[in-house]
Amino acid sequence: MNPVQFFDNLWQDYIAITPQAEVIRKVFEGTDGEVINDHVAFRTFAHTPLQLESLEPLVLAMGYSLQDEYQFKAKKLRARSYIHPDASVPKIFISELLTGQLSESAQKILAKYIAEITAGPVDQSVFWSGRHWSAPSFEDYKELMQETEYGAWLLAIGIRVNHFTVSINHLNSVADFSATAQIQHVLGCVKAAGYAVNTVGGEVKGSPAALLEQGSTMADRQQIEFSGGEKHEIPTCFYEFALRYPDSDGVVYQGFVEANADKIFESTNS
Repeated sequence: MNPVQFFDNLWQDYIAITPQAEVIRKVFEGTDGEVINDHVAFRTFAHTPLQLESLEPLVLAMGYSLQDEYQFKAKKLRARSYIHPDASVPKIFISELLTGQLSESAQKILAKYIAEITAGPVDQSVFWSGRHWSAPSFEDYKELMQETEYGAWLLAIGIRVNHFTVSINHLNSVADFSATAQIQHVLGCVKAAGYAVNTVGGEVKGSPAALLEQGSTMADRQQIEFSGGEKHEIPTCFYEFALRYPDSDGVVYQGFVEANADKIFESTNS
């Protein structure tokens, strides 16, 4: 599968559970014509047939190369980012929950579900395949939420894109604003459209000095069916916005900043 097919499929799956993204994209299409995607992100479980190392070859097969690795000790996560030689192709960020570092009770909850994941050949469609385990009970979801929101979200939603990201660098509508005002203007447009913005650590995460500023909506909410047919409205996915700055050599930074990403993860909090 080539990147164009990959992202087309991914977008359709994404807006099915994140309708806010389609609305917000149209807001910026109205002022800019085209909205460029900076990157997408995925979540998965470590020590399973769908762990990071199992998904990585599918990304590399589309022409990507490993960009960097990251650790989020407080959230018990590790992650890798991937970059494509064609600068117009979005970057990919994959994180995994280090389940062995969770409490015994959390591990016990997860164990009965992830044991259902079957090993076998997969292709790029795994990135919009959803749950590979039975619908969890709402009680298990709530208990897991107390320790790892990331794990509870993944247990309920499955393997699906967590967010797309608007590249502010490619929005002509903000070109006349000072660099530091551009992301504030974008987030202002999002709020004017009626959507809440993640305020953890401030609306804008990062700084020009860090070469990356990011902001995001709070996740959409949708009714999810849990075991026994029980339905509850929970957070699904969100839309992000990124502004990249040039380094001292004039090269626009293409990496990720752990301190920023740590706060962006909070966008799926209830």
